[in-house]
Amino acid sequence: MTTLPSISSHPIYPAYCFRVSPTYNAWVKLTIADVHTLRAEHGYEGQNIYWHLNHPIRFVRLVGVIVAIDDINAKYTILTLDDSSGATIEVKITRLPTNISTLVECPSNTTVSNVHVAIRRGVFEVEVDGQNLDIGTVIKAKCTIAEFRGNKQLELKRVSVVRSTDEEVRAWAETARFRKDVLEKSWVLSERDQKQIKKELKMQWKKEKEHQRLKAEHDARRLERNRTRDEKTALSEQKAERRRKKEEVIMNTGALI
Repeated sequence: MTTLPSISSHPIYPAYCFRVSPTYNAWVKLTIADVHTLRAEHGYEGQNIYWHLNHPIRFVRLVGVIVAIDDINAKYTILTLDDSSGATIEVKITRLPTNISTLVECPSNTTVSNVHVAIRRGVFEVEVDGQNLDIGTVIKAKCTIAEFRGNKQLELKRVSVVRSTDEEVRAWAETARFRKDVLEKSWVLSERDQKQIKKELKMQWKKEKEHQRLKAEHDARRLERNRTRDEKTALSEQKAERRRKKEEVIMNTGALI
């Protein structure tokens, strides 16, 4: 399977435009080889944003067969996936601290709700929805992108086991369709589009600012009402205490006669 070309000559739009990108908030359907061709751009270091052409990509979806399962340490388990695209990739599963994962209400001991890593004497198993993963199991993995020692590495966020050939074929068809419809074309925004996005963001910012102002006024009024109520309550308690003391003096005086 051929990989997507990695061309950096396409214009990178301002970050405020990313929200209308077809890839920025999507699980982008890629092959493993595609993931390795994604490039970083200057100015976005440390944000885990990568590019194909000028498409900003944060989240990917892969379909592949597990070729290795490694218990790295108490924090991480690594699945190595192969999808026959000419490359493999590591998918990292982050395990929860023992004091959290042992809670009765905790459904999993990893950061992925349907993934559990079972480790006990002589046993090391990774379970997805109660099913043990093994070498040869095909999974559909949704991940974020990072790098480890100069190589792309994925962090697992969602996963399901591919249970039939038909399901796998459908998944590959989705990948091919997304490639054709989106990734093979540069993302194009006209100047008018960019101005409109900027205008909408300004309007949204103004609405949020007005909402914050109204909320602050509401909170201030609520605090003032609470203060006034507390003052009245304190005054009432003081009056009651004075009456009590006065009555106590009268009663004590009567008792001495």
